[in-house]
Amino acid sequence: MPIDVAKAVSAEPRSTALTWGHKDIQLYHLGIGAGIPATDPEELRYTLESKLHVLPSFATVAGGGMAVAGGMAAPGIDVDLTAVLHGGQTVELHRPIPLSGDATQTSKVAAVYDKGKAAVIVLRSDVADADGPLWTCDTRIFARGEGGFGGERGPSDRVEPPAREPDHTVERAIREDQALLYRLSGDWNPLHADPEFAKAAGFEQPILHGLCSYGMVLKAVVDTALDGEVTRVRSYTTRFAGVVFPGETLRVRMWRDETRVHVTATAVERDGAPVLTDTIVEHA
Repeated sequence: MPIDVAKAVSAEPRSTALTWGHKDIQLYHLGIGAGIPATDPEELRYTLESKLHVLPSFATVAGGGMAVAGGMAAPGIDVDLTAVLHGGQTVELHRPIPLSGDATQTSKVAAVYDKGKAAVIVLRSDVADADGPLWTCDTRIFARGEGGFGGERGPSDRVEPPAREPDHTVERAIREDQALLYRLSGDWNPLHADPEFAKAAGFEQPILHGLCSYGMVLKAVVDTALDGEVTRVRSYTTRFAGVVFPGETLRVRMWRDETRVHVTATAVERDGAPVLTDTIVEHA
């Protein structure tokens, strides 16, 4: 059944209660590779409750409120889940994420774009607590075989890096157990843990979660280009361009200007295969 765009975008938003505490934040940080070296004061800000700050990408898992799961059950959305890919992600911060929270997530299908052989479904989630808005997440879902319905093609999100050498280049090792630890924050897809399931899906081994790479790259940017200050991040957007496997190494390149950092992430062991592209961190 084709996507009913009018029905999907006009449907009433869905609301979900979110609750999190410092242990959820610490587990998330460990899942994206924080804590090495374990006694480094810079790392203790991600792992020790008395010094803790919150990386903004935590918004993608806070309270188990992952937009993808609820969004694919929205009215008018009837697609083959085996043909669905996480195409891109944006988090916009309205204020720093608190160390504990009780909030409400309001989600809806913001748009559906026709890319010809595929559709792009944009799921928007706004999260607020008693003090007002906290963050907005846009999750872009690429649904193969669902295009061709005559809809709008949508805006281009391609962003070329500056034509000069990057200001910073860092490498981040992905532990072999990284996906097993990251999935404890709420993404239980067996593609990231079960070798037999991964082979059936066409991969030689389980792959790392795209949102784990997303968090690892933001941490690298904050630690390297933003003086370790998570509260400077205003928004973070990326396109998932390829997979990366536990045990590999991410090479993160950064180009800075006054208000943003342009970023690319590639897999070192596979001749620089792209992992994240069209990636921008807007900052104060």
